[in-house]
Parts: sequence; structure tokens; C-alpha cells
Amino acid sequence: MNREKLFGELLERLSRDLVLLPDKPEETPEATLRALWMLAAGEPLSVVAAMERELPPLDQAQQQALMASVQQRLDGVPLAHISGRQSFLGMELLAGPEALIPRKETELLASSAIEILRGRETEEARVVDVCTGAGNVALAIARAVPHARIHASDLSVEAVELARRNTEMHGLSDRVALYTGDLLEPFRTLGLEGQVDMITCNPPYISSAKVPTMASEISEHEPEMAFNGGAFGINLMRRLIAEAPDFLCSGGYLVFEVGLGQGPAMKKQVEKLPGYGEVYTVDDARGDARVVVARLD
Repeated sequence: MNREKLFGELLERLSRDLVLLPDKPEETPEATLRALWMLAAGEPLSVVAAMERELPPLDQAQQQALMASVQQRLDGVPLAHISGRQSFLGMELLAGPEALIPRKETELLASSAIEILRGRETEEARVVDVCTGAGNVALAIARAVPHARIHASDLSVEAVELARRNTEMHGLSDRVALYTGDLLEPFRTLGLEGQVDMITCNPPYISSAKVPTMASEISEHEPEMAFNGGAFGINLMRRLIAEAPDFLCSGGYLVFEVGLGQGPAMKKQVEKLPGYGEVYTVDDARGDARVVVARLD
């Protein structure tokens, strides 16, 4: 089948049958097809990168592989799990079932942290990133802030291994150290108490009651520990804001993502605790508070 006819037929099928999730706005039917086409051609790319490439011709075996991957996608397998790639703030990252797929919305967390760090006049910025998952926030900071040294951790051994592969792929192993453990516990033996300029976190924030109602593309394919935040979705956030002052230096920042509708309440939670000074939220393009920023006095 010639390239134009195959592309047209598969695009029509994806446009008709593909269920798209709002938290992955970059995954249009055309972008999805282009990413799967490049995968069949032997060059796995994220949808963002695939949209910038000219599609090569496919031989018969590659066409069969493409049609099989299109069916996988229509069956609900996440695109990033099929291609093994996801874009985050312009970085191509390895993706898989080991960790939550980096979302566009989390770029607001990373960019907020980067903006603060660039404005701090220090020779070296010590950053701790917890719930690091695929390492996307830690690596985005490391790439954008050359004077930052990042200590990143996750409770999942598999997620940490994926983050390690991403760190190596981007040549950042000299400035990003990875640890396995529960929240801030891995750093209590490293002498980092009172020495950290910033703590970042994209915590699980979906309430347990909502998990069964989530799209199967998420609930059946991504690790539940990465999105199940307990009864009210804030279990880990409450621990984080309570424990962060043990590690932050004076003037250091806690920067973390929150779910839709959680921003004002979590801002108040932080303001109730002694030690924090300035506390504010960062809104997304729709005006929803999605990041909480708190500075330690």
C-alpha cells in the first residue's frame, strides 16, 4: 500500500475510534499516527518530536508493525508505553510502565522551580526531587540550571531504574543522583538537613475513591502508587510540607504539584505550619492553581 493511502486510512480510523485523554493534549490522532509510524520505521519518538519529522516509506513488514501498534493504541495501551518515549519541556525521555508518564501539566511545576532557581544568586543550588518517577522534573531542572545539583528519589525501585536510564541518556549523571526510598527518608543519612535550596515533588494526589473511576488507560497501565493519594488525595502532600523544613535552608523553597481544586486548601495547610513565610500558588493557562510554592523563613 502506498504511503499516502496507508496514512489516510489509519488516520481516519484513529480519528473515529481513538479515545483521547485531556491530560495528554499533545496526543492528537495525527500526532499519534506519526509517532507510531516513526516507531515502525525503527526510530522511536515522542509525539512532539514525531510531528517535526518527515515520514519515511515503510516496507511491508513495517506496515504490518504499524497496523499492530495502531491496534494496541486503540485497545487502550498508552502511546508512551508503545513508543517508549515521552516529551517533557523539550526533552525526549524514555517512558514505560515503571513510572507515571510525564504529563504536560507537570511542566508548570518544573518551569516554576527553574524560574526560582535561576533567580537565586548561589554558586551551587542543592535540589531534592521526591516522587521523581521517570526523573522528568529533576532532569529538566538539571538541564536548565547548570549550577544545580539534584538528589532525586522514588519509593519504586523500577521507577528509579527508569530515571537512571533517562539520566544517563542525557549525560546528567554527574549532577543528578538517584535514591530509592520513602519520600525524604533517603536523605536523612546524607547530611542534607538544613542544606537544601529547593524541594520539588509531583506527588500522588488522586483520592482513593476516584481511582476505580479513572480511565483504564491510566488505572490499568500506570503504577497506582504514582497517582493514588489516599482517602482525600493529600496524604503524601501533608507529610511533605511537615518534613520539608528539616531539609530546607533559610530562604529555601518547597515547590509541589497539586490536583485540580486542591491548590487553595493546600496553600492554607502550608500557611498553618510554623517556619514557612511566603506561600503562593501558580495557575495553569485555565486559571487553576496547580503548583504550591512555599519559602522557608
